[in-house]
Formats: sequence, C-alpha cells, structure tokens
Amino acid sequence: MTSNQDKQEKFDNIDIEIPLILEAIYQKYGYDFRRYSRSHIKRRLVHRLAISNLESISQMQDKVLRSKDFFIELLEDLSINVTEMFRDPEFYASFREHVIPNLKTYPFIKIWHAGCSTGEEVYSFAILLREEGILDRCQIYATDFNRKVLEVAKQGIYSIRDIELFERNYTKSGGKSKLSDFYTMKYGSIKLDQSLVKKVVFADHNLVTDSVFAEVNLIICRNVLIYFNRDLQNKVINLFHESLSSSGHLCLGSKESLKFTANENCFSNVDDKQKIYKKSLSKSCIKL
Repeated sequence: MTSNQDKQEKFDNIDIEIPLILEAIYQKYGYDFRRYSRSHIKRRLVHRLAISNLESISQMQDKVLRSKDFFIELLEDLSINVTEMFRDPEFYASFREHVIPNLKTYPFIKIWHAGCSTGEEVYSFAILLREEGILDRCQIYATDFNRKVLEVAKQGIYSIRDIELFERNYTKSGGKSKLSDFYTMKYGSIKLDQSLVKKVVFADHNLVTDSVFAEVNLIICRNVLIYFNRDLQNKVINLFHESLSSSGHLCLGSKESLKFTANENCFSNVDDKQKIYKKSLSKSCIKL
C-alpha cells in the first residue's frame, strides 16, 4: 500500500472511529459529546492525537478508557473556553438599552449564565448590573460542565496581559465609569472586587445531559450553541424556554440564532442583530 493510500485510509477511519470514542466517553464518564458539531469534535480530537504520539483515534479511545488523567486532558480540548470581559461590546450596549429597563421592574432578579467558562463574561454582567443599580437584587447562577474552569471563575483573578482589551471592550459597551474601579492589580494579575464575586453562585451543570437548572428571569448563553448539532440546539433552546419565567429574556452569541429552530416561535425578537430574545406565550410555540 502506498503512503498516500495509508493516509487516505487513516483519514477514512477517523470518521468511523469518532462516534466510537464519543460513545466510550459517555459510557465511562457520563460526558455526552455525541451531538456536538462533528467538525468541532474532529478538529479537537485530531489536535490531541497529534500531540499525544498516538497512531489512531482507536488508540486514543483505549487510553481514554484506561486513564482518567488522559481523559481530563482530552476534556479540556473538547470544552469551549474562549471568553473575555465585555466580549462583543455592542451586545452589552444593546442589553443596557433593551433589557435593563425590563429587569428594573422586578423586585428580585434571577439570572442563569450557562456555559460560563472561566467567568470573565459573568463578571462583566455583574459590573453592568452594578452600574445600573440593580445588582443588589440579583442572584446570578453561573454554570459549566468543566469543573476546572469553574474553579478559575470562582477566584475572580485574571492575567493583566488582557486588561487593555478588557478596558476597550468596557468603554465600547457603554461603561459608566472606569473598569479599574472594579478590580485591584497585584503581581501581574487583576482581582475583581469581592462584592461582585459574592453575587455569583458557580455550579456544575451540563446542558447536554442535565435538566432545568432553575426558573429565572434572564438566561445568557453566548457562543455555546454553535458547537452543537441542530437536534441538540433544539433540545437546549427548549430547556431555556422551560427555565425562563414569563416574559424572560434569552441572550445568545453573535453567530447564533433561533431562526429555523424548532422553538423559533417560542420567542420574540428584541434585537435580532445582537441575538436578544424574549420568551413568548404564543400558541404556535412547539414544545419538544
């Protein structure tokens, strides 16, 4: 067999092996990546394959089943942990304009930030809510299935190398003072004000396998659904609909949309460009 034939066979085998390793991960550890976007999963598995000196996904599967430490390394690859403070500042500016007035009408506000990663965007919302004078009557629940990133988020400590980006984002988002008012700087890191940290409850929750987390007035889940296939997107959006109180708001990422999903009629547009939606009680809403 020629070298080119070997490469083609290996490539073909990967597509066969991927469902098998995903099933093995689910059966062994309970993490379900079977309905994630196949292109995303394939990129991450091939990356881990290249740096692990393994010959095939099948070898990787064997190692996953035999070594929990190796599985934890792979879990980091499969997790989505791209985030920054006030990411997509235009979204935050729109949120101030379109959602804050509604939130101010509630005596107590419950917020669920799903897929919170290392917490930068959770604390961005806490800062915004503080500036709008309603943080004291808010309870923020921030969840992720990756316990390692949750531990980082709980600390509220981040590298100073990104602070200039954070400052620019904050200003563009409509920040009312200076971002430095909300953190202290020490030993090459910034530490967020503890009054912000204490308003957030971090918890382990998996959107793929877990049920309704809580009844809330606002759900923020930005740039997570893009990694799911259509069936899983529909399942998660249905979960969000069930979790939202009457007239609650849902905020998605810039590349995400409710268009052409099974639950499209369950929400009305607040700002379609910034992907801000409001729960609808429409009779045409499809319940999965």
